[in-house]
Amino acid sequence: MAQFKYLSDIKVKGLQGTQNRLGACYSPKETKFSVWSPNSKRVDLVLYKEAFDLQEADNIYEMNKGDNGIWTLVLSGDHKNKFYHYRVERGEEVYYAVDPYARSVSQNGLKGAIIDLEETNPKGWKSDKRPSLKTPENSIIYEMHVRDFSISPNSGMKYKGKYLAFTEEGTTLAGSKIRTGIDHLKELGITHLHLLPVFDYGSVDESKDEEYNWGYDPMNYNAPEGSYSTDSTDPLSRVREFKEMVLALHRNGIRVVMDVVYNHTYRTLASSFGKLAPKSYYRLKEGGEFSNGSGCGNEVASENPMVRKFIVDSVKYWAEEYHIDGFRFDLMALHDKDTMKLIEQTLHKIDPNILIYGEPWMADYSPLAEEEQMRKGEQKNLRIGVFNDNLRDAIKGSTRGEDRGYATGKISNINYVKEGIVAAINSFAANPEEVINYVSAHDDLALWDKIEKSNPVDSNESKIKMNNFCNAIVLTSQGIPFLHGGVEILRTKYGVENSYNAPDRINQIEWEKKAENLDSFLYYKGLIKLRKEHPAFRMNNSKDIKEHLEFIDTRDGIIMYRLIDHANGDDWEEILVILNPNHEFKTVDLPDKEEWKVVVKDQKAGVEVLETINSSEVLVPGISAMVLYK
Repeated sequence: MAQFKYLSDIKVKGLQGTQNRLGACYSPKETKFSVWSPNSKRVDLVLYKEAFDLQEADNIYEMNKGDNGIWTLVLSGDHKNKFYHYRVERGEEVYYAVDPYARSVSQNGLKGAIIDLEETNPKGWKSDKRPSLKTPENSIIYEMHVRDFSISPNSGMKYKGKYLAFTEEGTTLAGSKIRTGIDHLKELGITHLHLLPVFDYGSVDESKDEEYNWGYDPMNYNAPEGSYSTDSTDPLSRVREFKEMVLALHRNGIRVVMDVVYNHTYRTLASSFGKLAPKSYYRLKEGGEFSNGSGCGNEVASENPMVRKFIVDSVKYWAEEYHIDGFRFDLMALHDKDTMKLIEQTLHKIDPNILIYGEPWMADYSPLAEEEQMRKGEQKNLRIGVFNDNLRDAIKGSTRGEDRGYATGKISNINYVKEGIVAAINSFAANPEEVINYVSAHDDLALWDKIEKSNPVDSNESKIKMNNFCNAIVLTSQGIPFLHGGVEILRTKYGVENSYNAPDRINQIEWEKKAENLDSFLYYKGLIKLRKEHPAFRMNNSKDIKEHLEFIDTRDGIIMYRLIDHANGDDWEEILVILNPNHEFKTVDLPDKEEWKVVVKDQKAGVEVLETINSSEVLVPGISAMVLYK
């Protein structure tokens, strides 16, 4: 049966029927090839039995060009597990290009692979179901790099640095009962695992297991990265093991988010886009040179209809073939709004609660018109989220500097924090699902390292409180919380600001830190439990926030607000949140002289009652959050 099922139905003017279906569509009887290269004078299909030798083609077949710039060929017979290139003649030059739609590739992504996707499905794949998610605001996102997660010698995992590490249950820190791996994620309580790039990228040699990179260097957008598979030379392995990872996470109640980088490619003229149609796939400056809004040498022209089609086809393919539950767009401001709107419409037809969010900025100037850029504020009412860097900087200060934020000593940031608590609905957001609240991510200093840099003379105890206080604010704010993986065990990258290619000793999750900082882990776990069990922290529209969240005047830079009238259907009639950024205990007047039950106080958090207060005031510990209810 021809595998047209997962190929896009996105229509482009001038294309009819199966012309909309690009790539290699395999069946045992024939394989259909289609590639867009509008300005080439000839395109051939080059077929290989082996993956490695470029020169020893088994057969070369001339392709047919349509009026729309799409070259096609139907090749009879069973060509499963063969490799292929497109040989492109453009001007006087000849290029060998990998199919941009290739479903899998050879080692290091040098050739496309013709595979039967049915053969890559693990047992139980067809009955796989996305974990339940009623609204996007119910999400708690946890960012992680595939290799970082398991590569430590003490991780307790067999498949170190691989997709399959996420399938290993029952793993513990060497010599202890401390849970690691997927059991740690379940114990923590997160709903979404956000994976740094897992498509095939070009900055590591897949034949060398020790090489490291974050992966923001796209080569083949529709094939999984081979260095995370157990056999990068086998095109089926990377696909099958990726699916096994997703299946295991889903069975454990965790949705999967892909970090996608459609804004630029690793190479320019040497990339598939550059070999097939460089002046169509990339934005150009007025003088004709490649623009560089990504800061990486080029930027992809998403506004071109066929490029827009490629991006939408790609995310749809990942959502359907790999059951992906969310997409984080790198440098999303480099994408035009029409493309992002079409992405949203396409993905939410598959699942209305697929998460779509991204960075609402770019690295450098882009010729894309400013009114078309997907910047902060442009996402209003589009069901697309943006990172709230306003709240990030207000809480901790700048990402790399020595300056401080509300949680680390600069109390004057109080009003910016308050705006983050209400999910920026008074500034750049229309609804809370549009706001990704966070204080740290893979970029820049880890939260612990930032605190070390901004507060070098503070005691270790105070620094731990600051680390936990930062995310106590995030986890009790409206919007969608996002945690940098390992922050709950005080992860450090030893002061390295940009660890994109640093060795494992810098980037790895040091699982022994969970044993050393178990109280911090339990605090995060308790805050997550509180958020998940109480919908008052997860209101899903701005109207409810305005009606059910009110700030109370305080002194000494303390923030106090209450969630009233069983907000969002909460069992608790009223919830009171108090944030004390001062080092000292502070006495705070309570709004009502009634019985208040305390569930978060002094590095302890959850839904169990810690104490009951019958007083008109309460003593709040320094550098901490306090949550009470009645």
